[in-house]
Amino acid sequence: MQTVRRFLPIICVFILGAVSIACSGGPATVAEAEKFIADAEKRLQDLSVKSGRAAWVQSNFITEDTEALAADAQTQVLAAVTELANASRRFDGLQLPPELARKLKLIKLSLSLPAPDNAAEREELTRIAVGMESAYGRGKYCPDGPEKPCLSLGDLERILRTSRNPDELKRAWTGWHAVSPPYRNDYVRFTELANKGAREMGFKDLGAMWRSNYDMEPDAFAAEMERLWQQVKPLYDSLYTYTRRRLIKKYGPSVVPESGPIPAHLFGNMWSQDWTNIYELLKPPTSDPGYDLTEILQRRNTDARGMVRYGEAFFTSLGLDPLPATFWDRSLFTKPQDRDVVCHASAWNLDNQKDVRIKMCITITGEDFNVIHHELGHNYYQMAYAPQSTLHQNSANDGFHEALGDTIALSVTPEYLKKIGLIDRAPDASADIGLLLHKALEKVAFLPFGYLMDQWRWRVFSGEIAPGDYNKGWWELREKYQGIAPPEPRTERDFDAGAKYHIPGNTPYARYFLATILQFQFHRALCREIGYTGPLHRGSIYGDGRAGEKLKKMMEMGASRPWPEALKALTGESEMDATAIIDYFAPLKAWLDEQNRQ
Repeated sequence: MQTVRRFLPIICVFILGAVSIACSGGPATVAEAEKFIADAEKRLQDLSVKSGRAAWVQSNFITEDTEALAADAQTQVLAAVTELANASRRFDGLQLPPELARKLKLIKLSLSLPAPDNAAEREELTRIAVGMESAYGRGKYCPDGPEKPCLSLGDLERILRTSRNPDELKRAWTGWHAVSPPYRNDYVRFTELANKGAREMGFKDLGAMWRSNYDMEPDAFAAEMERLWQQVKPLYDSLYTYTRRRLIKKYGPSVVPESGPIPAHLFGNMWSQDWTNIYELLKPPTSDPGYDLTEILQRRNTDARGMVRYGEAFFTSLGLDPLPATFWDRSLFTKPQDRDVVCHASAWNLDNQKDVRIKMCITITGEDFNVIHHELGHNYYQMAYAPQSTLHQNSANDGFHEALGDTIALSVTPEYLKKIGLIDRAPDASADIGLLLHKALEKVAFLPFGYLMDQWRWRVFSGEIAPGDYNKGWWELREKYQGIAPPEPRTERDFDAGAKYHIPGNTPYARYFLATILQFQFHRALCREIGYTGPLHRGSIYGDGRAGEKLKKMMEMGASRPWPEALKALTGESEMDATAIIDYFAPLKAWLDEQNRQ
């Protein structure tokens, strides 16, 4: 934002690219705020489309030039949002119509990293943020010995995923956690500067600013997160107790203690946030569902487009429109042979209207079959809220988008596969425990980690966790919520929180916790809507227009209304409710408790 010089007390001018605000003779007016928002939305819409197209090209044609073009376009977006957020403060305290006030708030809260007004401090904050993210991206573990190659995060994750040698697992874990100490001091300064930017925006600190993004007071949102966690904690405790017993059976009590926290390197994941990689150690004797979806799809010679057609047919069975022709012309479905692309599955809307696409290097597997349904959930959400104005073209809160995609994936049940002719009969209920356990190792195991990530940052930003206690505070939270401990003693020379991308990358994490809660609440409500009364984990909304109408009504709202209203439109409930997860996993909970009593 350019410096504003007040030459006369009755004249002030903010110049923000294509947006200007002029005021004279006193305080800001509603008319000025309306013009500000109209100009801002047009500017952001134009920049968003240009940035999206540049990012699409960069992801599909990876070169230094496309990376530079995408970075330049994204920089323009971030600069514009920063300028607009700062300029919007002129209207603080002005009595505004609710929709206008909401849009002004959305501009401010779209910043996950508010910069101070001071130009030198802004530049310093940007340099630190880019430097930490780059340091993380370059991070490698280089074992001692000139003949031993350095290992990337992907290499180390592969070891954690496949090895069952506790010493090898420990080396991989400690090796990756050595990448973050070099930017620990940078994070201290980063926190100081980001907090200053948040305070200049009118917030207590950066954590309070993040928590203000949920249509409630920051402290109320923190209490809401704790309430939801307490609802699911008994289920997590049962899964954790069972997992300990099986890990002791595998590794012995000298590696896995019979009480106290479990060492973090034994869960098959660098951050112990997803335990599906150790399913083979935990699976029950009757875990075979009686079919192999990957084998079925491959035997039928299903190609990548055919996989996506299955997903589209799910949505049209709900009464929603087919995907536009441009989707099929412009999406990336398979990995090109002649160039590198970013294969990580993602859903895109290039013009914030109907130019929706997916970018995915599809393999003919049961896993990708589920992922396609998830990604198309994003696309249908994007198309539904496209008629909304620019600032409302988003989900009701940042947990809703991921939750919607995952809700659709929860309906990819054996019954659904039978309806579309991929299997002849749904498996007997005796196979349900294996299916539920595998899903719980993904969903339930994630919840405490999804919760504590931002808990740590909220406490750092507020000063409750001082710089000299970063690692101590991190491991206190991980033991309290996950019940895990580091595989070897740690000190304040370490910076273990920084070994997770979202810390140096400054990406808020509460959205992932909320998405995991909401997807089951959505699923339960939609099953009720269609009159389904069987086990929740077997329910599928496929083929029922009543579920489609509920989804459409909620999706069309975008971010135009507070999220409790969007939640009520879909579920009939105004509060998030984690009891849906308890209902979904009820048969597994009973089985786990029985195993734990033996």
